[in-house]
Formats: sequence, C-alpha cells, structure tokens
Amino acid sequence: MGRWTLVALVINSIIGSGIFGLPSLVWKQVGGAAPWAYVLAGAGIGVIMACFAEASSRFTEAGGPYLYARAAFGRFLGIEMGWVLWLVRLSAAAAGANLFVIYLAEFWTGAKQPAARALVLTVLLGVLATINYRGVKSGARMSNVFTVAKLVPLGLLAVAGTAFMLLRVGPALTTSTLHPAAGDWIQAVLLLVFAYGGFEAAMIPLAEAEDPRRDAPFALLVSLAVCVALFTLLQIVVQATLANPGQADRPLADAARQLMGTAGARFISLGALVSLYGYLSANMLNTPRLTFALAEHDDFPPIFRAVHPRFRTPHVSIAVCAVLAWLMALAGNFRWNVVLSAVARLFAYGAVCLAMLVLRRKQPGEARFPLPAGPLFGILGIAFALVLVSRMGRAELAIIAGTMVIAFVNWLWARRRKRTGAS
Repeated sequence: MGRWTLVALVINSIIGSGIFGLPSLVWKQVGGAAPWAYVLAGAGIGVIMACFAEASSRFTEAGGPYLYARAAFGRFLGIEMGWVLWLVRLSAAAAGANLFVIYLAEFWTGAKQPAARALVLTVLLGVLATINYRGVKSGARMSNVFTVAKLVPLGLLAVAGTAFMLLRVGPALTTSTLHPAAGDWIQAVLLLVFAYGGFEAAMIPLAEAEDPRRDAPFALLVSLAVCVALFTLLQIVVQATLANPGQADRPLADAARQLMGTAGARFISLGALVSLYGYLSANMLNTPRLTFALAEHDDFPPIFRAVHPRFRTPHVSIAVCAVLAWLMALAGNFRWNVVLSAVARLFAYGAVCLAMLVLRRKQPGEARFPLPAGPLFGILGIAFALVLVSRMGRAELAIIAGTMVIAFVNWLWARRRKRTGAS
C-alpha cells in the first residue's frame, strides 16, 4: 500500500456508519450547538491522532496499538490492549452492519424484519470476508474505490446544503430551546469518538504498506482535516433542513429529501449503503491483521497466524473476525454497538498516548515523526480519554471488564506455553 492508498484506508476507516447515524443522536444531546460538539471532539481526537502519528512512525510491523503497547509495557498489557482493540473493531463492524440494514429499508421496507435482517447481515459480511480472503491487494483496491464512492454523495449533499443555507436558514438551526449541561456535552463527544474513530484500525496492517514510518503520520493528519471539515458541515446541513433532527432515523437521507425530494433521499441512502459497505470492507481488511499479529508474537493460538498457501492472507483470522462481527450485529442494535465501541476505544487511545511517552524514553531518537511538545500531547490525550470514560455505563463496563479477564487468561496461557517451549 502506497501513501495515498493509506490515506484512503484511514478515511475509509473513519467515514462509515458514524456520520450517517449520529447527527440525530448528537442533536438530542446538545441541540443547535451540535456543530461545536464536532469541533470539540475533533480537537480531542486530533491530540490522540498526533500521539498515534509519532508511535506509528517507530514501527514497520503489523499490530497497531497492540504493537505499541507491547513494546512500551510488555507482554501482559500488550495482550490486554489486543483484546480491547479486537472488541472495538468487532463492535464497530457490528454497528456499521446494523446501520446498513436501516438505510437499506429506504429501498426495501422489509429489511428490518428479523429473518430478512439476518439474511442481509450474513450476505454482507460473508461477501466481504470472501474478498479479503483472496488477498490484501483486493481489499486495499476495494478500500480506494469505496473511499471515492462515499465522498461523492457526502460532498454533493454538503454543497447542496450550503447553497440552501445561503438562501434560507432552516428553523432547526436557529430556534433550538435545548440548554445542554456539561454531562450532555461529554455524552455528545463520547458518541462522536465513534464518528472520528476507526483510524487506529488502519494502523494495524502497516506491515503491508510501502513506507509505514513515513506514510502513517501523513495519512492520519490529512484524514483528520478532511473528516472534521466534512462532518461539521454535514451536521449544519442536517440542522438547517430538518425541523426536528432528533426524530430522524436516517438524518442525511431526510435532509436530502428536503433539499432534492425523494430522488435525493434515495441517492443519499444509496451513498450510505456504499459508504457503509466500504467502511466494513476496511474493517475486514484491518481487524484480522490484529489477531494475526497477536499470534505472530505467540500471544494468541498459532492457528490465527496461518497464511493461505495461494492467497497469502491470514484466512483463519479473517473467518473468525467475520463470524464474531456477524454475531454481535445480530445480538445488538446500532446505538448499543456504537457506545460499546466508543467506550472501549477510549482505553486503547489512552494507552497509546501513554505508550508514546514511554517509548520516547525507551527508544529515544527512533521516531520518524517526532511530535513537537510530545509530552503535552500525551498528557492531554490521556486526560481526554479519562473524562469520557467517566460516562461509561454499567453494561459497557461489564463487557470491557469481561474482555480484560479473558485477556488475563490468554496471558496466563501464553506465559505457560512459553515456559514449556511449545512451538
């Protein structure tokens, strides 16, 4: 993967289910001030992405945050990070798959029925697993195509909405009576961590990039600028066109319906399906490389590092990832998977910010991209993650605690296996 392919992969990993489903949820939290929530969340995520940029510029292997944590803190915390990151990616894929079904209902009203929904989820994730099973070039090429395809309808909606606002500002943009408290702002930013998240997944398959130490920081920073500008403008468009954005299941499609009629709504809904499919394709490319990296370091069962003799892909990891994402999509809805993914990734983000600080001491001078004022960025990133984690619900806490317990058992197994000299 070259530099611009990596940029496309990062954008594709970020722009997916969040922007198509979250504008209404963010409106419910902070009302007409929602665009400022995007800016605030973008600033916080920007601090964390800067820490990722320095950390990623030290490595050429696959693994992403798992690799950074292992190098900084050792095997135990590396395995803990690996399991939390796996939970993040699987719940994110499940959220995207659920939103795919919601937007598909614009064309097929029966898509939300249990049997139809299960069929759609099976075909959706099955096709993606098959494509990535056949090789990383197929997956990366698909990522490039879908990145362009998803930006076109979003860009057109942004342009049409801007033209609309120049002629007339809708009532929802100016007459919100909601007065959000500090807790509402924190909850809104927590939701937007999901919208801006996903970039960490693009760091996982860097072993298959041409020059990862140079290109990863570039891809992260370019993608952040694109996404903050686009997401904020689309939220403004939704608020300018819909009288009550909080009631919209498909906020971007409903905004397009106001601007361009039924044809516009269907065009955006089709764009959403393309975007979500591309987002899931990026997940299916990235996530199996995580379990492959864990197995490659003897931190996971050896079967996960199996490579297909013809396609040279981690086919077992791909199959397991697809099955688990499918099960989580069936078991939960969009919002549940969004909150779980957002909360879990905050642990990963905070750990990478801390790992960046530790690696500066353990490996001085090895970063291809030394972050100016790195210690300040690291401390701010950790603080940002901790504030948002304070909004964690009991259900999310139970799932994350359970994941960490499983990771602890995994570590005991790996340590025992190393002592007995198993290969």
